[in-house]
Amino acid sequence: MAMIAQLSPAAGEGRADPEERLALALRVAPHALLIFSLIPYVLTQGPRAGAVAVTVGVTLATAAWVLWWVTLHPGWAGRRGLMIVYFTGFLAAATLLVLRSPWFAFFAWIGYAHAYRFLRGPLRYAGLLATAALSALAQLGGYRSSPTVADLVIWLVVTLLNGTLVTAFIYLGQKADDQNEARKKVLGEVAEANRRLEEMMAENTGLHAQLLTQARKAGVLEERQRMAREIHDTLAQGLTGIITQLEAVQQAGPGPERERRIGAAARLARHSLSEARRSVRAVRPEPLENTRLPEAVAGVAEQWSADTGVAAAVTTTGTVLGLHPEIEVTLLRVAQEALANVAKHAGASRVGITLSYMEDVISLDIRDDGAGFAPRERAAAGSGGGFGLTGMRQRVRRLAGQLVIESEPGQGTAISASVPAIPRAGLTVMETADE
Repeated sequence: MAMIAQLSPAAGEGRADPEERLALALRVAPHALLIFSLIPYVLTQGPRAGAVAVTVGVTLATAAWVLWWVTLHPGWAGRRGLMIVYFTGFLAAATLLVLRSPWFAFFAWIGYAHAYRFLRGPLRYAGLLATAALSALAQLGGYRSSPTVADLVIWLVVTLLNGTLVTAFIYLGQKADDQNEARKKVLGEVAEANRRLEEMMAENTGLHAQLLTQARKAGVLEERQRMAREIHDTLAQGLTGIITQLEAVQQAGPGPERERRIGAAARLARHSLSEARRSVRAVRPEPLENTRLPEAVAGVAEQWSADTGVAAAVTTTGTVLGLHPEIEVTLLRVAQEALANVAKHAGASRVGITLSYMEDVISLDIRDDGAGFAPRERAAAGSGGGFGLTGMRQRVRRLAGQLVIESEPGQGTAISASVPAIPRAGLTVMETADE
């Protein structure tokens, strides 16, 4: 996403080095992806010599096309007419390669970056949508000689999902880049204000007004970060679930299982839309609207178990308190993200969730018996565990809490989030529950 965030030509103003690195990557990446796609095609599909020769010929022609228009003539990037010709040829070549083998989806992916960088106005989004359609064709196994109506519907749905995800990530990436620029500007203004405050005390009133303006800007940045976290916790997770259900629909034959999967995909879409609207209005998540935190966590776990087929048990210990809304929202989001990670990565057969109310701390523990991973190796590699784990850490640290992750390959994963048990104003202690 960080790379997509800088795809706009204006994103790198004042930062020549990152812009030059991005331009170099966009010139070199297509050739590397062509080789990366061609090798598994030859090794796994067992094509005949004639088919290999045709595919290699199309690959070389495609490489020559990109070499001439992009690699050798980087100055043409700002010439709209030439770039329309280039991208049209790129799409035609990528389509031929994907029809030869779905492995060339790796090469087709660069179309998102080239469409955003080289096209302008409505043509940019048309290029993104065309690339999304081509990627969807490859994701579904390539072209079929006699596609059914269901095949076409699924292809259109996956195309829409691809386009939505890419557009959302581009939007978030651009906003993050704008935030970084705004943050630098704010810091510079604060430094200048401090210097002037020391030198000219007579301007005290004017400087206070300037600092108030800067505080407002900092509040805007914080709200944008909140929206980024909420979009990840609602839209991104919901879309992932929808894709999973649709892939299962593709594999299932007619019958109750197919209808159940389609119903689950529709439910996830409605739920994601509802949660997105709540996030925009900064309203509490739906599970917490009319229930306590233990029941909300249990409901989320029950629905997740029904969608994934993995058993999830929820246990509550201690005296249940009515907590500050921010505390309850944070713990619910941590539970949702942890379960989403289990579904995507763990391959677990069961999950245990424990919500512990203590005297001045409330903790949420999520354990699974899945594949596990090496947290230190992942941190050393610079991944940080992905946006999901990073988002959990940010949420918990904002409340002066602590997030601990314990895992080993083959030994499952345990995530523990502990935050202060700040009571909700005007609420009394509720009864003890053990679910």
